[in-house]
Amino acid sequence: MALTLYVDTDRWRAHQRSIVADFPGLVPVCKGNGYGFGHDRLSEEVSLLEMEMLAVGTTYEAEAMKDRFSGDILVLTPYRRTEEPVPLPDRVVRSASSVDGVYGLVGSRVVVEVMSSMRRHGVAPQDLGKLHAALDDVRLEGFAIHLPLDRTDGTDAVEEVIEWMDRLRAARLPLDTMYVSHLTSEQLLRLRQQFPQTTFRARIGTRLWLGDHGATEYRGAVLDVTPVGKGDRFGYRQQKAPGDGWLAVVAGGTSHGVGLEAPKALHGMTSRAKGMARASLATVNRNLSPFVWDGKQRWFAEPPHMQVSILFVPAESKGPKVGDEFKAILRHTTTQVDRVVDRPVDR
Repeated sequence: MALTLYVDTDRWRAHQRSIVADFPGLVPVCKGNGYGFGHDRLSEEVSLLEMEMLAVGTTYEAEAMKDRFSGDILVLTPYRRTEEPVPLPDRVVRSASSVDGVYGLVGSRVVVEVMSSMRRHGVAPQDLGKLHAALDDVRLEGFAIHLPLDRTDGTDAVEEVIEWMDRLRAARLPLDTMYVSHLTSEQLLRLRQQFPQTTFRARIGTRLWLGDHGATEYRGAVLDVTPVGKGDRFGYRQQKAPGDGWLAVVAGGTSHGVGLEAPKALHGMTSRAKGMARASLATVNRNLSPFVWDGKQRWFAEPPHMQVSILFVPAESKGPKVGDEFKAILRHTTTQVDRVVDRPVDR
């Protein structure tokens, strides 16, 4: 009995091909937990797409990926002199976000990241003049800019890239290749038209692997079902059942990422009100689970265990049975499944 990620493979791959067609020169991103699919699976998919480069998050991921993927591997995390050395082949391309980082990568293939409005990391405009000497001792693969997802101030992502292109040109730095993130195909077309001598390569992960929500579905198998009456005590903390119904033990616990939620940016009064309501319910041990049964999202009977969750299903609902599967609404980037199964997704 497992927490399973079901993949409608034909539909999923059709979406991948559509993204590749919309973004010529695309660099697929495979980092973290492999967007829920795992590194082995995504490396296979990149090979099937006949892509010559993929991007990973860290040098440790690059070390693992070098035996799975035979093409070039771009490490997105910038180099730091204090980092632990990891043996990597020459086909690995390192990122640098400072002049000092470039100096530390003598002889390496390097992509230099510039500081965007993300304010995360990157070479600042005032340091561009110092790059010339540092670049003499590396093999420059291009520059990169990582852009924000939302622009609440109304600014234009394309204009931000153009400003940086103008700065690089004014500093007499090569504009052969620019790696970009979080641009639409229409925005990339605008850039290509304005800078026909530059190759723009979009680094894409989420949109490529997770852009078609209907192509995947998580489900947790029911391992046990126990009938309970209102007031019956159960579980580690011997809480009382809120009513008549069933306790369903479902595959999927904290080791899978169930019950773990990343912080969200709340916009507007409605989302804030919902957040306050969830917090208020949590103070009385009422936490909504990600599992859906009989058309409704079910409550945790108690906090999820390491590998299973215990859910309360009220008596007025359809009674679950061992072997049934509860659909689960889970975040791909924080979920570790027991297995991935290729089959049309049930709806």
